[in-house]
Amino acid sequence: MSNNEEIIEEVEAIDAQIDVATDAVHAQVNELEQLQAGGGGEGSMGLEQLLAVGVEVTVEVGRTRSTFSELMKMGPGTLLELDRDAHEPADILVNGKIVANGEIVTIGDRYGVRITAVLAD
Repeated sequence: MSNNEEIIEEVEAIDAQIDVATDAVHAQVNELEQLQAGGGGEGSMGLEQLLAVGVEVTVEVGRTRSTFSELMKMGPGTLLELDRDAHEPADILVNGKIVANGEIVTIGDRYGVRITAVLAD
């Protein structure tokens, strides 16, 4: 198999995973439509208000443990070895809960994350 064929297969696999994630989001939005404005008394929240609620998204590439003594010795140039191999996906957390995995990418001069899997509840 040529390098181009391998790249095409990888892109198709990622597209398929994105389609699965998109379908999951659509299913969740459809379930939330019952919250849309209509019924409910004062103080009830409609779908538009719920979808506007901010959430904290964190991308975790790994962790390590250290003693306080080792932390005090750290400075510029210190290397910390994380608990993951370089090829392992990063965890994507929403409000502290892991909801997906992804790969770290660069977008211009910034880092980003490409979602590769959305985890079930």
